[in-house]
Amino acid sequence: LIAPVDHYSDIAYRGGVLNLGSMLFWCSMMALGEQGRRLATGHAAPEDMQKQAAALFNLVQLYETLPLAAMAHLQGVSPHFFNWLAHPTYDDFWRGIDARNFAQNAKPMLHIGGWYDIFLNGTLQGYIGMRNHAPTAAARSRQKLIIGPWSHGTNWTSSYHEQEFGMHASGEAAGLTAVQLRWLDRWVKGLENGIEQEPPVRIFVMGINQWRDEQDWPLPDTRYTPYYLHSGGHANTLHGDGALSTERPGAEPTDTFVYHPHNPVPSVGGANLTPFASSIGPRDQRSVEEREDVLVFSTPVLTKAVEVIGPIIAHFYVSSSAPDTDITCKLVDVYPDGRAMLLTDGILRLRYRHSFTEPTLLQPDEIAPITIDLWSTANVFLPGHRIRIEVSSSCFPKFARNSNTGGDVATEGPEKYQTAVNRIYHAADHPSHLLLPIIERA
Repeated sequence: LIAPVDHYSDIAYRGGVLNLGSMLFWCSMMALGEQGRRLATGHAAPEDMQKQAAALFNLVQLYETLPLAAMAHLQGVSPHFFNWLAHPTYDDFWRGIDARNFAQNAKPMLHIGGWYDIFLNGTLQGYIGMRNHAPTAAARSRQKLIIGPWSHGTNWTSSYHEQEFGMHASGEAAGLTAVQLRWLDRWVKGLENGIEQEPPVRIFVMGINQWRDEQDWPLPDTRYTPYYLHSGGHANTLHGDGALSTERPGAEPTDTFVYHPHNPVPSVGGANLTPFASSIGPRDQRSVEEREDVLVFSTPVLTKAVEVIGPIIAHFYVSSSAPDTDITCKLVDVYPDGRAMLLTDGILRLRYRHSFTEPTLLQPDEIAPITIDLWSTANVFLPGHRIRIEVSSSCFPKFARNSNTGGDVATEGPEKYQTAVNRIYHAADHPSHLLLPIIERA
């Protein structure tokens, strides 16, 4: 399984926000393929194919298109893009293609993914769902999970634009075909090859760049530890006073930034599906951290290793001058030389803070508790490094921009877009924090 199980939150929408970067690229590729089929059957002219190819090769310009529903090159050849825009909430459209029917599936399954794969969450949730809810004990035990430092279909080498994970990662990737064949030999041909006797979980741990065999996911005995946000009210930019620690906050001022949807924070790396290799995977975030609309919170330099393996959740208290806005969060590993390497990220459209089925707009300056799902990672923060999070309101073009109006973002033109003054609270009565899955080994 290398796929979403909940198509709404695993791929099309993250935190209620359109996964624009990957979805527009994928739909543009599908549109080009459809035009090719039409050309082959005499239902399209060569110039139609040329226009479609030109659109795909101008993907950067396509990301700037507003309103989102005005993607002319997809009209008539990629209807699913417009279907997704028409269903921004988790409604019957998404329920009809939800694959979380684990109790009806008794098949052995091999779940393979990458920490920078757009389908990471689907892979993990597929394993968890089958491991816990498959209809028989035999089916529940016949699940295997492998996660490496890979992206989706574009990088199985462990070598990225700014990060090398070494031969251990790429060697394992090269051996995946052999694992798949052994799995099929056992469960299709019935050959007794012992694969079911091996540990069910095999993950690549970044930082130390080693493979680990585990007994389940999330790892047993995980200690979920809150890391609290602190500042003197000036956490803006890399040079601000934001701090991160396990100490609960006392009386502290809030942090404020202004989100301009016409000047969004650029997405740099992460779990993306794009033709631009440099925009995928672990990328240095320092250029992003120079912006005034990015809050930066870092631990002191670590004196001992901190092993973080599992799901990452942010619990924040926020307010906005707008009826709706987005809040983003990134988890970053800061190296001794200053490099701030992205591990994972997440976003929430605040109208969905209570429910992805029933949106609720904000009241002016209402302090709202929110939860942001950053999916999962496996990384050892080494001595001399720092743990860092970045908080903002955009990550574009990975995620579609919020207009801040509370209206239909898919159909609103750029003239409707407005700025939002957003605040993050971190005090005794509003203890904003990141919940990290800490692993302590003897």
